[in-house]
Amino acid sequence: MTPFAFGLILVGVLLNAAAQFFLKMATNSLGMLHINHFFSFQNLGHMLTQWPLLVGLCSYGLSLVIWLMALSRTDVTLAYPMLAIGYIINALAAQAFLGEIVSVQRWLATAIIFIGVVLLARS
Repeated sequence: MTPFAFGLILVGVLLNAAAQFFLKMATNSLGMLHINHFFSFQNLGHMLTQWPLLVGLCSYGLSLVIWLMALSRTDVTLAYPMLAIGYIINALAAQAFLGEIVSVQRWLATAIIFIGVVLLARS
């Protein structure tokens, strides 16, 4: 994998992780969503005024474009597992900014994922 392809993958993963983080922020402010929220113009309008939701959706869109560029330069069997870096980023962000408690077992699982990503990147 070229350094440019790796950079694209990393940017795509970071944008994807940011999307997940901002979507979670949006759901925290909106409360538990139900299917009828998406079919009510009033509720849908309220959801679409939440800045974290808009940032999350934009992050997803941009990550898709970057991801397509990355996939055009490397094997999917190498690129796709790199998405696991997002688990690490979001565990750190959720604990630091959302007040989520990440247990020792979750940190251990995240460390195992990190080791797997490092091994994969070196292959």
